[in-house]
Amino acid sequence: MTSHKLSNVMLKVDDHMSAYPQAYYRAEGSATFDAGALAFSGTVDFLTYFNACSVKKWRTYAEIESVRLRLVLSGDRCMLRFRGIASGDDEPTSLGEDLILKEDEACCVCAEGDRFIFDVSLPESDKDIVAFELESSGATKLHEAYYHADVDDADNNPVRLALATTTFKKEQYIVPNIGLVKREVLGSDDPIAEAFHMFVVDNGRTLDAEELSDDGVTVLPNPNVGGAGGFARGMMEALASEEGFTHVLLMDDDVIVSPESLKRTFNLLVLAKGRYRSAFINGAMLAVEEPNLQFEDVSFVRDTGAYARIKEDLHIDRAQDIADNEAISVEVPKAYGAWWYSCIPLSVVREKGLPLPLFVRCDDVEYGMRAEPVYMTMNGICVWHEGFEGRFRPSVDCYQYVRNFLIMIAMDDCASEKLFVTRLGRNIRLHLRTMSYDTVELFLDGFEDYLKGPDYLAHVSGEKLMKTNGAKNEKLVPVGELDQDTIASLKIVPGNLDGGVRKDSLLKLWRTLPYDRHYLPDAFLRDRPEAVFYSGLSTLGAYTMGAKTLVALDLGGKNGCVRHMDKDRWRGLKRRWSDLKKDYRARGDKVRASYKAAKPYLVSWEFWNEYLGTDLNPRG
Repeated sequence: MTSHKLSNVMLKVDDHMSAYPQAYYRAEGSATFDAGALAFSGTVDFLTYFNACSVKKWRTYAEIESVRLRLVLSGDRCMLRFRGIASGDDEPTSLGEDLILKEDEACCVCAEGDRFIFDVSLPESDKDIVAFELESSGATKLHEAYYHADVDDADNNPVRLALATTTFKKEQYIVPNIGLVKREVLGSDDPIAEAFHMFVVDNGRTLDAEELSDDGVTVLPNPNVGGAGGFARGMMEALASEEGFTHVLLMDDDVIVSPESLKRTFNLLVLAKGRYRSAFINGAMLAVEEPNLQFEDVSFVRDTGAYARIKEDLHIDRAQDIADNEAISVEVPKAYGAWWYSCIPLSVVREKGLPLPLFVRCDDVEYGMRAEPVYMTMNGICVWHEGFEGRFRPSVDCYQYVRNFLIMIAMDDCASEKLFVTRLGRNIRLHLRTMSYDTVELFLDGFEDYLKGPDYLAHVSGEKLMKTNGAKNEKLVPVGELDQDTIASLKIVPGNLDGGVRKDSLLKLWRTLPYDRHYLPDAFLRDRPEAVFYSGLSTLGAYTMGAKTLVALDLGGKNGCVRHMDKDRWRGLKRRWSDLKKDYRARGDKVRASYKAAKPYLVSWEFWNEYLGTDLNPRG
């Protein structure tokens, strides 16, 4: 039996989390990180998102029953107590007896100069998470702390981890992340340092590959084939490497990542047992704008073709939320993990193939539907990413979503095609009634291109298509650049779109009915403009009925565009939708079968080598 580290205790609060130290520790007294140590007096509680031990998950994933805590301390003696919390508990509870840490205690392993090393077993409990609290009446320094367990090396999994990140002209994110990996992962004393490599797939071909690459990092200039193509290249490089990688970790370029997340991922891969040996690990997405908010870790697909999160918003600086985060199971049917941080066994890639050439949207969802993996998640394995609220690009969120989701349904039978097309029709109707003609056109383009079949998908230039579709997006400009007479006449001012909403039942009914202002005679239409949200939900603002001019404003009310009623365009879009539905009814079954037949080729090395202009072959 040898000791194996589970997770390090993070003593330094990351700069972007400076307003939320409770995600790392809670101090009653003074606590300051300096010169590699946490100097404190009073009480410091580590029952937090990053520093509690997920004992229940370690028991489930790795069959670890006994966990130990190692502490390196100097200065005045302090008291150690253990605390735990389970989902549903109102507050954490103390576990076991308090222990005064002093050099002559049995738990003192050794002394190194003025530092004393203590090793203590965590009390047995049924809590989801367990952590420790230190209390000192004087000046004490905590130099290092980590959770570890005694394991039989013969049961450990041989792991070599490849990180694959795809970037497109986002040097402000990817260059610092490369430096972080070199310094804190490859340059660390943790086991991951000897079994890790970072592949940076540069779709923009703007990075200095020679300058940034070294023994631990490889920058790969790549054609702009979107996220799907970039991640496919990363998978291929990992499988073609002579280093014998066992897993590939797919990660977005525009994220903030903690090196400890990478280390915990590696440790979990090494120790996983049973069916979890072949599981995926998905990191949670925390919001850059609200960095104590966990937006999502694993989601699933509904029969209607809608996405749904397994967990609601959770705040990582609340003990009850982090206990819930560990207790809620992510092992549900039709689950998928987004590729902002998703670790995949390369044995699965060998068996199930490479991603579909979807460019962006649904590539990660489809892979989850195809592979049907077991997912593992854990507190502290995460990235920070810009939130999605208020971000709406019809060229991506309408065209790519409709085309790619229909392809996924055809290939993986993951949802009801009939219900999805019904939802599409509803979305078209809702956007037509808010005069969002450009958005409707992109919905229809996506549906039409799906009906062109897999040969179109295999040969279309995703880069050129994105540019063409991007030109069709409504152009939002600062409100100050819009016609100011129009803005001044709005009843609801920008930034307060919910203001002035009447609550009477008649208005609620009128806003809910599937009406369309285009059917109204001109005599019933008014010139005074009204405001609506610019979003994928086509949310109606108050008093918009009968207005033939709408001002669509973003979530903050800072940018917008003006829409004018165009009954000719409205009629043309409705005719096009009717014609497409007729074509779909006539050929839908044949188109669906053609995608299913083409799937093995579209996820093959043969296809991707030709698509990328590479000549790679898998080893082993």
